[in-house]
Formats: sequence, structure tokens, C-alpha cells
Amino acid sequence: MEQAKAILKRIFFLPPLPTLCIALPSFALVIYVLDQGFLGPLAYAVYVLSAYALVISITGGPGIIREFAQWIKDHPLTRKMFRIPLVKRFAEDVRFRTSVSLYQGLIINLLYIAIKLAFGFYYRSWWFLTLAVYYILLAVLRVILLWRWGGIGAKQELRRYRLCGVGLLIMNVALAGMVVLMVSQNHGYVYPGILIYAMAAYSFYTVIIAVVNVIKFRRHGSPVLSAAKTISLAAALVSILALETAMIAQFGGTDDYRKMMTAATGGGVCAIILGMAVFMIVRSAKHMKQLEI
Repeated sequence: MEQAKAILKRIFFLPPLPTLCIALPSFALVIYVLDQGFLGPLAYAVYVLSAYALVISITGGPGIIREFAQWIKDHPLTRKMFRIPLVKRFAEDVRFRTSVSLYQGLIINLLYIAIKLAFGFYYRSWWFLTLAVYYILLAVLRVILLWRWGGIGAKQELRRYRLCGVGLLIMNVALAGMVVLMVSQNHGYVYPGILIYAMAAYSFYTVIIAVVNVIKFRRHGSPVLSAAKTISLAAALVSILALETAMIAQFGGTDDYRKMMTAATGGGVCAIILGMAVFMIVRSAKHMKQLEI
């Protein structure tokens, strides 16, 4: 058993440099094959290779990020920048960095809301209006976490953590509505040209980073920090769903196949977010009871 684990680790858990040397050419090759529409055994071999590249990218992603972060940290230019108080605080203060991330996400959410609402009312489209509701709820959750976060105690943090869990439950209803519209009315995302490949790389990157951060920030013992990273993970999972609909639209597929894949992935994303929301509510209630004892 131990020998089998060691073999699997050698195959699927590679160091950063071999991971990059295999993954980058594999992704470039599969993009070329898909763009040219090649078929046959060679194309299927490329698909298998790209699947392996995706697996080792996920398992080796944290190591690559750590190596890259360490390289940036040791760079002479970075050391000079760390002499600037604001830059140094951003690098060393987890709470400050999380606040900046939340404000950034909030600004992007507000822009998305404005665009989706405008399109929804102009085209009288329930699809755009449902998307707007989703981003409104996402913005509300970020506002809840940001509101006077500076000096609150453990109990107040747990209340916000629980409130975000409830918010994720409500947001999941909007997401379920999006999935229903995708399946029943043939709605989805469209990324023109090679933009879809950039969005694919971005989507996988956000998921990997979000998963790493959810695990990493649990060690800090701050419910607000954990909630912020959980919200980022929920948004990243939705980006994967959006990417799938765009890839099916880009590379083709029957209506039955599109409906089956969208329903399966959408249901899976909704189930994961539901599980996270329930976990947050139950965990906050448990810790609040411990504080009252």
C-alpha cells in the first residue's frame, strides 16, 4: 500500500519545474489541436496528456505559487518596495490584505451589477437579471464582512461568519435559477476567439488559489478571514461553470450533451456551495455556544 502511494505521488505530485515543463506545452498543444479541429488517435492522446497536465497543475499549483512568491520576495526590486510602509503592510498584515481584496472584489461586483441590470432591463432578459441578483448578493456578503471589521470581537466575527453562511444559501437559490435558465433556455457565456483560453487559465487559477486560501486562512483563527476566502471559492466555482458553458458553445456539442453537462456541473457547484453554507452555519453556532459557556 505504501509503495503504491509512493508511486502515485511520483506520478501526480511533481516538483514545480517539471510541472511547468509538462503542463505548459501540453496546454499549448491541446489548444492547437482544438483550434485546428484534429481528430483521430493522435488527438485523443493529446487530450489524455492535457488531462494529466491539468491534474499535476492542480496538485503542483501550490508549490509553484510558493516558489514564485519566494522568488518575488527575494528579488532586489521587491526589497526596495518593502521600504514603502503601505507595501510592507500589504505584504505582512493579513487583515489589511484581505480588506484590500474584499474592496477590490466589491468594486468589480458593483460594475458587474450595473452592466447586468442595464442589459437585463434593456433586453428584458431574465438571464441578465438573474446574473445581476447573483452579483448583488455577492456584493452584500462582502459589505457584511467589511463593515467596521477593525475592532470587533470573536462573537461578532462568528455572527458575521454565520450571516455569510445564510447569504450563501440565498445566493445558491439565484445560482440554481441561473443553472435552470442555462439548461432550459440555452443561455450561457460566450468568450470570442482566443479569449476563451485566457478565461480557462484564469478560472483554474482562481479555483486553485481559492482552495489553497480556504485551507490556509483557517489557521489564523479568524471567522471573517475564513468567510472571505469561502466567498472567493464560491465565486471561483461559478466561474468554472461559466467556462464550461462557453467551451461547449465554442467547440460544439449536441443540445442533449450541453444540457446534461450543464445540469451535472451546475448541480455539483450548487451542492458544494450548499455544503459550505451549512458548514459555516453549524460551525458558527457550535463556537458561539462554546463562548457562552
